[in-house]
Amino acid sequence: MKRLAWILGSVVILLGLLYIVGWFLTGQSLPRQTSIAGVNVSSMSTSQAEKVLAKGIADRKDEPILAHHKETTYEFIPADYSIRVDIAASVARAGGVRSWSPKAMWALIVGGGDNSPVFTINNSQLDAKITEVSEDIDVPVLEPRITFPNNKPEVREPRIGQIVDQTAFATRIQDAYLMTSKPVEIPIERVCPEGTSQDARDAMSAIAEPAVSAPVSLKISGKTVELPVSAFAPALAIEFVAGEMKPQLDPEKLAKPLLKATKSSTNPPVDAKFTFKSGKAVIVPSEQGAGIDPETLAISLIPVLTKQGDERTLAVQTTLVDPEFTTADAEKLGIKERVSDFVTYYPYSPYRDVNQSEAARRINGHIIKPGETFSFNEVVGPRTAANGFVKGNVISNGVFVMDYGGGVSQVATTTFNAAFFAGLEDVEHHPHSLYLSRYPVGREATVSYGALDLRFKNPYDTGIVIRAWVDKSAPGRQGEMHVQMYGTKVYEITAGHSDRRNFRSGGTRESTDANCSPQSPITGFDIDIYRTFKQNGKVVKKETHTTRYKAGDRVVCKPAS
Repeated sequence: MKRLAWILGSVVILLGLLYIVGWFLTGQSLPRQTSIAGVNVSSMSTSQAEKVLAKGIADRKDEPILAHHKETTYEFIPADYSIRVDIAASVARAGGVRSWSPKAMWALIVGGGDNSPVFTINNSQLDAKITEVSEDIDVPVLEPRITFPNNKPEVREPRIGQIVDQTAFATRIQDAYLMTSKPVEIPIERVCPEGTSQDARDAMSAIAEPAVSAPVSLKISGKTVELPVSAFAPALAIEFVAGEMKPQLDPEKLAKPLLKATKSSTNPPVDAKFTFKSGKAVIVPSEQGAGIDPETLAISLIPVLTKQGDERTLAVQTTLVDPEFTTADAEKLGIKERVSDFVTYYPYSPYRDVNQSEAARRINGHIIKPGETFSFNEVVGPRTAANGFVKGNVISNGVFVMDYGGGVSQVATTTFNAAFFAGLEDVEHHPHSLYLSRYPVGREATVSYGALDLRFKNPYDTGIVIRAWVDKSAPGRQGEMHVQMYGTKVYEITAGHSDRRNFRSGGTRESTDANCSPQSPITGFDIDIYRTFKQNGKVVKKETHTTRYKAGDRVVCKPAS
């Protein structure tokens, strides 16, 4: 027994001595077969390894790290993330310091292998890039859904999604630094929808088709009002919620159609608006009304949608309804004074009187809140007979033709100039293709519904309200198109322009079209337009835009052969 104890004690002492020797040997030189970031530092002293490593990575430390997904490769530039290699720490971790670690001692025998460098990195900057790349790759999972475009049910099938594992992605990028020139594969996780196509099909027959099969009758204060399908279908969606397909109604989308359908049986609220007196914009106060609360109706309407016949009837109560735009809202806009005024003229033209008056009526009183963008086409709407417009001359393909809304571009031009001198931000405008002398050269705008728009943004902290009207023409008297902007004056705006240049001439065009209008040749040219902003007499900003006019052909009308 004593002999066994003596042997075991001797073994422990021997192992202890070997362990101490191992500690002493570590750090004397790096293990054999050792590299750092691909740089061979085998059996080198610490100082020598540090020099060799610094030199070995000098040409590679700023090379991009590549990441790959399908056919797209993304670059991560080390300098963008403040990557700095710690040479001393890299050598130390590869075996350049004494260590009690058995692993470090074992490396002296079997070799150290290839070690990654030690470096610092700005993780917030890397995470931002990872997020940006992920947004490009991520595909959201889609549950089945039924919506009602054109008041008819339409199914969106479920779709498997994919998301980038951003934590693993960041780790792969850091692990690849100076270790490989090959792109790392971006880690992707698949996300399966809970709902199925069968769920959508079942909901189609059980909910969607009955929902739009007929209007719903609303009983309001002893009266019955029909709520047409067109009033609630755009607000309706059938979505996969908590394991089943359920109908949902959006109160905001329901509000306006509901107000329109029930206005004969309720007392709708009245929004505040502006009128104009003695050069001032005056607030016309808002008024509370009595109507149906769209949020309450949205909840109570859902169970009725799957009913048929007389069961599609719902008794509702009216409540006090606040206007969407109150007197207080109008007062907060800080509209104090007229900030610009512009007028253009036109010869006697009955169609212009009609079309310009209709367009002016639609933009008159329109409010542009701080940060909002005005769209002429959105406010005026389509130029059709149903909307009160008649046919008149418009420019098409370099010649004048007859079409609905002729003359409306003069409203757009006058509005553009009023916005120009109010200091509003030009978002979109399109000069006429041909120069028309009744407009300010270079400062005009044409519009075409669905194609060319006039848009400008209110950059101020206060609101803008537009005043527009037409002094109609008469035989022997020209018409006048007026647009004014009211708000709070910030700048004095002046305009200027360069000389005309790059003159060009058109050709001759013969036409046998029944709607042909003879046309004299029109010279095309380029011109620069300047806008100068002043405060307290000092120039604070200047803008330049260039207008290019095409040449207009001489048009000769001939009888059809």
